[in-house]
Amino acid sequence: MQLLRTLCHIQAPSGHETRLTEFLLQYIATEQKNWQTTPQVLAGEQFQDCIILVFGQPRTAVFAHLDSIGFTVRYGRQLVRIGGPDAEAGYRLVGEDTQGPIDCTLTVDEETGALGYEFTRDIERGTELTFFCDFRETDITVQSCYLDNRLGVWNALCLCETLEHGIVVFSCWEEHGGGSVAYLAKYIYETYGVRQALISDITWVTEGVRPGEGVAISLRDSLIPRRAYVDRIRQIAAASGIPHQLEVEGAGGSDAKELQHADAPWDWCFVGAPEDNVHSPDEIVDKRDIESMLALYQTLMREL
Repeated sequence: MQLLRTLCHIQAPSGHETRLTEFLLQYIATEQKNWQTTPQVLAGEQFQDCIILVFGQPRTAVFAHLDSIGFTVRYGRQLVRIGGPDAEAGYRLVGEDTQGPIDCTLTVDEETGALGYEFTRDIERGTELTFFCDFRETDITVQSCYLDNRLGVWNALCLCETLEHGIVVFSCWEEHGGGSVAYLAKYIYETYGVRQALISDITWVTEGVRPGEGVAISLRDSLIPRRAYVDRIRQIAAASGIPHQLEVEGAGGSDAKELQHADAPWDWCFVGAPEDNVHSPDEIVDKRDIESMLALYQTLMREL
């Protein structure tokens, strides 16, 4: 959990993922000697702030988005949402501009709902603010801001330790409209012929998906994946004995939306642990679901 704690503390709102990208590149350079297979690392301006890791002879790609929700400073003391953060007056926000570090408080106008901040000075326009990270761990849970999707990134990094054949992709902008997966998927399909994907992201605790009962395999959200592919994943999961549950939603989305709209025949399935207190500073996930998420990814990447 120390790696997850570190990931949650790194600020990387949509469009400004550079700090997390740099951390991952350094982590990969240091740790890959301990992995079962040494990957080809693809990064740089051609991929903006994204990273592609290619292991062996890949058949399936795992997509995990780096970015988080947050806020952008507008004019005066106004704030604009990045993605869909929960906005409650009193939330502690942090960031940095050319004048120095920022540790301020979110304000919400009771009549208009307009967002702003309370601080000792005006913050430079265009500055990104994110939730203050208070990482809490118990015997059975982890709780922090940005488990969505630092936990998906953590899962992908842990998967790299034993992965023999496959592609691991760290994408950007998912929380605020996406955009990077379109060119990443095109490159992967044209270069390696891979067209199967797993989405390493975090979903919601609902009346049908409960904490502690295993990783969720999503049958649909606002989009509908190809049933034949999802059924293969369900069969592998059932045969593995790994705890899992099935999710059916009519809203929400992920990096999968750009795969679904791609001009190549991509199959995809969202497989992720459920969290409560979504998009708030207090997101919480059961450790049993984290364990089953990684175990199922390891199995799927061997057998798909």
